[in-house]
Amino acid sequence: MTARLPVDAQGWELFARFAFPPNELGYCGPPDASVLLSGHGRADIAGHAQGFDGAWAYLEEIAAAAGIGDPLDTEVVRSYWVGGPLLDTVDPAAFTARLRTLFANQPTGVLDSVGSNGQAHHSFHVLVVYPWIRFLAGDPTTPLRILQACRIRWGTVDSVDDDHVGVLSRPLRFDGDRLYLGAEVFETVRWRRGGVTLAPRPATGDRVAAHWDWICGQLSEEEVTALAAATTATVELVNSVRR
Repeated sequence: MTARLPVDAQGWELFARFAFPPNELGYCGPPDASVLLSGHGRADIAGHAQGFDGAWAYLEEIAAAAGIGDPLDTEVVRSYWVGGPLLDTVDPAAFTARLRTLFANQPTGVLDSVGSNGQAHHSFHVLVVYPWIRFLAGDPTTPLRILQACRIRWGTVDSVDDDHVGVLSRPLRFDGDRLYLGAEVFETVRWRRGGVTLAPRPATGDRVAAHWDWICGQLSEEEVTALAAATTATVELVNSVRR
């Protein structure tokens, strides 16, 4: 049976698309990532989403700042994973303080060094809160690979086969001093595995979002711009505090 979320996903479905790849790998969220696949309704996915200590806090902050009662509202979820104007409604100082309290007993990256410059975007969690950024000073190969896969990246579909797509995207690079987004390279990402998909089959020329080894859906040009802006802002913040 094909597990597929509809093209015009609601917020809880959109959350499931992007949250499944790391949840399946056991990197974040509660056990049993299959809850995030098609066949489960809003109540199941909402309950599962609240087990993501990081993501759920971001969704709550965005929703509260925007005056939206549901953390799984479509625009709230889209803002967290992709970006957009709702991010500007979040008080960065209060949000940073909440994250420091939430992760007080866990190792973090540069969270203690960013002042009150928190951004309620997934890239902030990957590059600032997760500890991997601290390991770039040694052999950067493994931490850079993880940071690249964990961030939501955008790209253009170059080719499609039964299970994978070839995507042209800008990878995260490290020159020994600074992080930056490099020139476009070709990468292979799955869109289907054993009948399971997170989004409809992409077509050549589509702009898509990828998380770990999965395509999570198509992006509009506006969404690509928002994702690039949020990612770049986080990269620049990290560079400024690592010096």
